Amino acid sequence: MKTRTTTAIAALAALGLAGAAQAEIRLGATLSETGPASFLGDPEAKTLEMLVEQINEEGGINGEQVELIMYDDGGDANKARTFATRLIEDDEVHAIIGGTTTGTTMAMVPMVESEEVPFISLAGAIVIVDPVKDYVFKTPHTDRMACQKIFEDMQGRDITQIGMISGTGGFGNSMREQCLDVVAEYGIEVLADERYGPRDADMTPQLTNIRNTDGVQAVLNPGFGQGPAIVTRNFSQLALEMPLYQSHGVASNSFIDLAGAEAAEGVRLPGTALLVGEGLPEDHPQREVVVNYKTAYEDTYDEPVSTFGGYAHDAMMILKDAIERAGSSDPQAIRDAIEQTEGLVGTTGIVNMTPEDHLGLDTDDFLMLEIRDGAWTLVD
Repeated sequence: MKTRTTTAIAALAALGLAGAAQAEIRLGATLSETGPASFLGDPEAKTLEMLVEQINEEGGINGEQVELIMYDDGGDANKARTFATRLIEDDEVHAIIGGTTTGTTMAMVPMVESEEVPFISLAGAIVIVDPVKDYVFKTPHTDRMACQKIFEDMQGRDITQIGMISGTGGFGNSMREQCLDVVAEYGIEVLADERYGPRDADMTPQLTNIRNTDGVQAVLNPGFGQGPAIVTRNFSQLALEMPLYQSHGVASNSFIDLAGAEAAEGVRLPGTALLVGEGLPEDHPQREVVVNYKTAYEDTYDEPVSTFGGYAHDAMMILKDAIERAGSSDPQAIRDAIEQTEGLVGTTGIVNMTPEDHLGLDTDDFLMLEIRDGAWTLVD
């Protein structure tokens, strides 16, 4: 377990001066900084630390300093549940950001709902916000939206018959179900439906089955983590001459590194404006926010920004905006203000929450991206 408190107050406390500037706003987080989802959780944690430091240097929120109390759950749902309990009962936080994955998020939901603490998840599955829960919000597009964006792109390429190969983890299962639920609406038929486990190291047999299925024109791989990178490498090794689509669960440069630029060439997926950064048109409404965050993160940590850090950025900005508008750190007031978020420009899209929509994004906020020469590019 790793835990730390990030705040200007911590530095003062070390000097015995904490009484001069006690933090009034306590924000909690439990993220998967280590473990199989660390490529998601590590940039999320770094982003939150960076933003809290920036906010405090600029005078805090409504003149009050912010304290960030953060735990590393390692991707373990039981630990996430324990840390959520600790954040609420012991640390007495006013709001929580996390979990990194759908599994850790859903383990925390009963606690935040029963204790009435606003919670912004950084995970992808639609089940997090559908049905709507009073105190639960999220920043990434849902897996259902990813399916819809992919199928729209397939329609434009006259693809009507596909094969799927999905991970069996929480996200892979959920996205597979959502894709199967909406695929017929786009005039597309799934001819092959293969699965792989989180520890599988070779998906050649499943891909061979897809290759041997008559009529398949493209392959879709719902999943995240190392699995999609292995699928991509095996896909290239088998020389499958058809488009390969991945999910937004692997929308980062680390996916290209894991799969290899040559194998990943031509892979398409729905992603956020953050992945193309300065490549956005000058008049794009998200360009300033995206470039400012990207520059700050890369200057601070000397590593490329990722979509997943962007999810944490948006969660913090939603909370900051809500607390400013509420004029209070009372959890109920924060919850109500989050639900009224309107026109907030983030790295993932322009957020417009309602009582019926605790995500506030639509498929227009997704960009269809393709890997070309080892980099993310906007699909023409």
